[in-house]
Amino acid sequence: MFRTRLTSAAALTGLLLAAASWSAHAAGPTCTAAAAEKKLSGAAKTSFLKKCEKDAGASCDAQAAEKKLAGAAKTSFTKKCVKDAVGAAS
Repeated sequence: MFRTRLTSAAALTGLLLAAASWSAHAAGPTCTAAAAEKKLSGAAKTSFLKKCEKDAGASCDAQAAEKKLAGAAKTSFTKKCVKDAVGAAS
């Protein structure tokens, strides 16, 4: 029972740390905003967004590793981080 509480507490701590860093990640322009700023369309926009999303994934994975996140906390952090980096589709 103690082990379950300890594991739950560790998972909660990881999620709280991840949540705190999500807002810090949104400092730069999103991939979608950058594509619009560059006035990209068609295949050029698709290619740019694909590369930008791949780069964001690598960056978010590195951030998760720095924070020593694992399991569900890492998955949740990375998914939110990439979504924030890519931005809303226009």
